[in-house]
Amino acid sequence: MDIQTDLKQLSEDYLRIEQAILYLENHYKEQPELEDIAAHVGLSEYHFQRLFTRWAGVSPKRFLQFLTKEGAKDLLDQSENLLDTTHHVGLSSLGRLHDLFVTTEAVTPGEYKSRGAGVSIRYGIHPTPFGKCLIATTERGICHLGFVQSSEGEAIDNLVADWKQARMIEDYKSTVSLIEPIFDLRYNNRGKPLNVHLRGTNFQLGVWGALLQVPAGAVTTYEGIASRIGKPTALRAVGTAVGHNPIAVLIPCHRVIRKVGEFGNYRYGALRKKALLAREFVNVQG
Repeated sequence: MDIQTDLKQLSEDYLRIEQAILYLENHYKEQPELEDIAAHVGLSEYHFQRLFTRWAGVSPKRFLQFLTKEGAKDLLDQSENLLDTTHHVGLSSLGRLHDLFVTTEAVTPGEYKSRGAGVSIRYGIHPTPFGKCLIATTERGICHLGFVQSSEGEAIDNLVADWKQARMIEDYKSTVSLIEPIFDLRYNNRGKPLNVHLRGTNFQLGVWGALLQVPAGAVTTYEGIASRIGKPTALRAVGTAVGHNPIAVLIPCHRVIRKVGEFGNYRYGALRKKALLAREFVNVQG
């Protein structure tokens, strides 16, 4: 099976995975059995086990254990020490999985004000293990990555809103090669760095830079990000900057959870956030 066929299958699987996560979210205190979850998504135990393992790479039971509130609290407790270490030794030193090297290039103040005038952006919509996504690039690197929510047209509108004056070119072939290194968790992260082209205020760039220090399989809090950028009281502003992150997954805003150990909201849906975190966690743990 080639990578595009594989990703298409994983993307289709994700719709049922979301149903399973939602079911567990509503019933985790009862610790439902495999047969209960399978019945809820309309599959036999055998077929659900196969589907889930194909998507996650681990058994449903192990994956779903992570998705309770207590799982989030435990992950937060473990992550605090990891983040302290990461702050000193660098992003790629912890986690053997998916810590892609990301090189950032921010626009100049003049370019920021121009709203993308004179910039050509190539974009394409692709299947991923977490549903369809839209990815867009400039000559400097990836400038946008967002998941398709209600429609592909809305996803494109979100891109245009960030780069109103840019020239938009639909070009599936120019972006398809980026999907494997971003989403395939077996990818060799020692390859060529992925460049991202960011457009934001100095404060936003600081928040997004702090997010890059959070390794796969770990989480932080809004308070943790605020302290890291030297603005410990700017929690609301940090939350707004996290919510406006233009490059999902690579700039991992999904790794920010609430201090009380709740997963919290996510621009592309709370269920997708849980799926991203849980898949990273179980793969890092091996």
